[in-house]
Amino acid sequence: MPHVVIKCFPGRSEEVKKACADKVAADIAETLGVNLSSVSVAIREVPKEDWKELFDSEIMTEEALYLRPGYTCE
Repeated sequence: MPHVVIKCFPGRSEEVKKACADKVAADIAETLGVNLSSVSVAIREVPKEDWKELFDSEIMTEEALYLRPGYTCE
């Protein structure tokens, strides 16, 4: 049921990405009151040079954005 997509710069190890996904899944399961087995997490790496496009087209246009970034991408 809940599916989370994390987008970040490349460069983290598979172990770090797995640990992040595990923690995110556990928090989502607890907060939303669902079984951990119902949560899926994807991590997509976005090169730094492509981040502004993602920021403008996905982050700042997201109607359901509950937590706005504390930075600008100029």
